[in-house]
Amino acid sequence: MNTKYIDLINQTFDFPQEEFQVAKGELQFHNIDLMALTRQYGAPLKFTYLPQISNNINRAKSWFANAIEKHDYKGKYNYCYCTKSSHFKHVLDEALKNDIHIETSSAFDIDIVENLKAEGKINDNTYVISNGFKRAQYITNIARLINDGHKNAIPIIDNYEEIDLLSQEIKGKFNVGIRIASEEEPKFEFYTSRLGIGYKNILPFYKNQIANNKKVNLKMLHFFINTGIRDNAYYWNELLKCLKVYTSLKKICPTLDSLNIGGGFPIKNSLAFEFDYEYMIDEIINQIKLTCEEEDVDVPNIFTEFGSFTVGESGGAIYEVLYQKQQNDREKWNMINSSFITTLPDTWAINKRFILLPLNRWQDSYERILLGGLTCDSDDYYNSEQHMNAIYMPKYNKDKPLYIGFFNTGAYQETIGGYGGLQHCLIPSPKHILIDRDDEGNLTTKLFSEQQKSEDLLNILGYKQSTTKINNKKIESTKNTVKISENDNY
Repeated sequence: MNTKYIDLINQTFDFPQEEFQVAKGELQFHNIDLMALTRQYGAPLKFTYLPQISNNINRAKSWFANAIEKHDYKGKYNYCYCTKSSHFKHVLDEALKNDIHIETSSAFDIDIVENLKAEGKINDNTYVISNGFKRAQYITNIARLINDGHKNAIPIIDNYEEIDLLSQEIKGKFNVGIRIASEEEPKFEFYTSRLGIGYKNILPFYKNQIANNKKVNLKMLHFFINTGIRDNAYYWNELLKCLKVYTSLKKICPTLDSLNIGGGFPIKNSLAFEFDYEYMIDEIINQIKLTCEEEDVDVPNIFTEFGSFTVGESGGAIYEVLYQKQQNDREKWNMINSSFITTLPDTWAINKRFILLPLNRWQDSYERILLGGLTCDSDDYYNSEQHMNAIYMPKYNKDKPLYIGFFNTGAYQETIGGYGGLQHCLIPSPKHILIDRDDEGNLTTKLFSEQQKSEDLLNILGYKQSTTKINNKKIESTKNTVKISENDNY
């Protein structure tokens, strides 16, 4: 009988896969021995496999290069990374090894850009595309960047006041883009994105505020779809509407030469995941070219802003199953030694699914379970996998510890969860490991951050130093020492 966990996976999926294999009953991820990693650093832990960032960037660049060559497309392609997906320095350092550009979304992003410039990681030729609703500090920082000589900084106009605000602080001419306020999918609670300027208002806006403004050149039209780039009628309809606006603008605005098709690619969230990236890119290039030829305008340079696609598949989280609770005849809860709300907030906030697999005991029999976190919140659980609407794991055995991993968690989790700050029920943030490869291809690991300690959280809460009185003696508890004093006057 095929009753082992590995039998279940082999029967359900095409397995092993490029990044997942099993050796001696234990899971390997990109040939990383995850149980060895866990034995070395303990659990819970998070990790970032840095080479996957470069791998995904170069996959996308090759797909666009192939499509541009196939269709004899005359425009250039520029890959931008959305820093909001993960602002960490190790992520930016890895991504910038691959001749890419940056998309920002807030004032402090510009400080990161200036830091990277000071280190020589980027230069004045690097495009800095600044999105978001801009107010005083963001405007000031963008202006400072441009005034310091970064001519490839392009603020994307989000509302009618931003042209004037930028003009007041920027010396000389500067380039801008305009963001289209795309219509949302029918399932949304609202019809039009709160960001950008409506389709029908873009040409009047250009004529009123940009056409005769000697300081401003319109360089880019920015098209963003909240649901990302997907092969459905909604996406293709919105793209064609965008292209109509682009060609109309191009006929009256010679400086317009770029189209930003922001809105990211999906990433793998199941072993059954399928998405034809090459087809989507090929058809996007084809549709842009056909529309421009029909309207007799030059094709634009193409910009993309990939955040989750860049960094998402580099991340993972590992937990230990502490205990199993049989709550009724049908439901078994495997309790992990951390919290989903604090470490994987997307699972709780937007019901996002990640790839979930055990690290060990693949040769053991399996059972259907639910996964629970440590907080006292009723929402701190993870209970469904997309392929079967249930979780199956090797059977709980208190004498044989079970370790589980969530994969492709590298985007947004730290920033949404409040990295380095307070966590729900004061559950500490786990340690974080960086995994890389040296010039010979050998794996290297580095501890990026330790698990939070109680004093880290107490300091945030204002408990800088706690004092207690025992038997008329003063006890002062500091970070490193405990002192006992006979002084009774406090």
